[in-house]
Amino acid sequence: MVEWMRVRADMPPGHVRTPSYLRGKVGQVERRLGSFANPEQLAYGLPAEKLPLLRVRFTMTEIWGAEAAQPDDTIDVEIYSHWLEPVDAPHAP
Repeated sequence: MVEWMRVRADMPPGHVRTPSYLRGKVGQVERRLGSFANPEQLAYGLPAEKLPLLRVRFTMTEIWGAEAAQPDDTIDVEIYSHWLEPVDAPHAP
């Protein structure tokens, strides 16, 4: 079963581990990698809860739109679950 996720479009202050160019974009879960300490909490010396880490695949068209030089190329990014929200299917950019 194909699993799709949208990266939250939030722009919080402080140390964040999710690239801003991916926020609001939809990608396919390539695999689930396990649970790890939240690096956003670790960066401030706080106790870090363990969160699921997912590898999500995005097409260049999804990220850059019609300007993508190689629209069918992809990038895989490891993103913690608190930055992701499930969606039914990819949307048109």
